[in-house]
Amino acid sequence: MNVLIIEDEKPSARRLQRMLTALNVTAETMLHSVDESIEWFQNNPHPDLIFLDIQLSDGLSFEIFDEVPIKSAVIFTTAFDEYALQAFKLNSIDYLLKPIDDDELKAAVTKFKNFKPEAKNVQINFDDIKKLLSNPVEREYKKRFTTKIGQHIKMIAVDEIECFYSENKGTYAHTVDGRDYLLDTTLEQLESELSPETFFRISRKFFININAIKDIISYTNSRLQLKLNSYKEQEVIVARERVKDFKLWLE
Repeated sequence: MNVLIIEDEKPSARRLQRMLTALNVTAETMLHSVDESIEWFQNNPHPDLIFLDIQLSDGLSFEIFDEVPIKSAVIFTTAFDEYALQAFKLNSIDYLLKPIDDDELKAAVTKFKNFKPEAKNVQINFDDIKKLLSNPVEREYKKRFTTKIGQHIKMIAVDEIECFYSENKGTYAHTVDGRDYLLDTTLEQLESELSPETFFRISRKFFININAIKDIISYTNSRLQLKLNSYKEQEVIVARERVKDFKLWLE
């Protein structure tokens, strides 16, 4: 089985690759942008199956297929909610809602294998999907989090959070007033819950609010160090593989 991953978040792409390897499925090629994918499709045999993220750093992935006729079966990997996805679920092999679940991935791969003789005839109406994404269902991101403090439950507005970070297997929110709250979530789950316009995952340990950045300093090994308005417990470092995307996000 020849498998291709198109995903702009490189850590997410590598995670999916590892999950597929555990299912004895090899995805040797990973692409990360619309332009890179168009060039690749124009110069390479098309794969049997594509794991396709909808929103890439330079546009919607459907733009790839405006330039190159698709000849592969598709499994969507997306943060869009089920209500939008239900409208086009039957037009593809399957979809996986981020963060991807192991059992759901296994079921999707099994579904593809069962349909493999007809895979080349899969028809996907990308125009309808693009219309769906622009109307009527809009992506909703979390506006608040809750945490338990003694016998009380405290609500924390997202706008009040400077950063999320992981420490000792826990996930914490650091607020603008300098307080830290333990949350019942993981950084992986936050990837689909936070607005990408406001929050960016700079490393395995940190999600940063763009409004909390006070200074950006060049750091060793082509990395960046961030100074936040109130968070000072640990060094906040942009991982080297995230620096390019981080700079694009700032713009």
